[in-house]
Amino acid sequence: MPAHLPAGMQITWLGHSTFLVTLPNGKRLLLDPWIIGNPSCPPEKKDVGPIDLMLITHGHSDHISDAVSVAMTTNCQVVAMFEIMVYLTDQGVPAANVQGMNKGGSVSLPEFGITVTMTHAIHSSGIDASGARLYGGEAAGIVVTLEDGFAFYFAGDTALFSDMALISELYSPKLAFLPIGDRFTMGPKEAARAVRFLSSVEMVIPMHYGTFPMLTGTPADLKAEMAKIGVQAEALTLQAGETLIG
Repeated sequence: MPAHLPAGMQITWLGHSTFLVTLPNGKRLLLDPWIIGNPSCPPEKKDVGPIDLMLITHGHSDHISDAVSVAMTTNCQVVAMFEIMVYLTDQGVPAANVQGMNKGGSVSLPEFGITVTMTHAIHSSGIDASGARLYGGEAAGIVVTLEDGFAFYFAGDTALFSDMALISELYSPKLAFLPIGDRFTMGPKEAARAVRFLSSVEMVIPMHYGTFPMLTGTPADLKAEMAKIGVQAEALTLQAGETLIG
């Protein structure tokens, strides 16, 4: 039986590592907001509309550049690493709208019908701010668990690490968003092995590839590597701007 999303759930890829997720209850989540300067984001998708919650994995500009503007325009809630929370509030985002956390912790958000868990990632996390580089805390991954138990793992930027198996053991995500571009993150060979560690995962959405020439990994390469090692999960290739509907 093909893997599928919960009924009513929608996922729109805005290019690179930015996604708009509409939950079955209608709440709209924006993941790693890089929109206006994102060359992969289609012009008609630059206005993301109303956002209820924004989730941020780390402080690099290709994951956070539009966080302040979206937060101020939409008055959404934000969940991010503690140091990023401090940065956002310093930039004028209302403190009441930002929840800081750290790796290993979970935050229950009943108003959105989800629990957010921050997981490990192997990457750096500096924030560009007015010509200075600020410490953004550590890079992280995020698991979002819905009230019905369906969970997805948004890896952010990361290298391969074997403790991805614990993410699967603890939270049983059915869907994983994994970077495949290589050079700055995992490439297809490593991402395929990440899927093997994530034994609960049935669907994989590749990200962080193709935006710039140096990001050489492709979904076709990922599928080939998965087939080579016998991984049975389904790799779902989206075009920038395309929406996957449950």
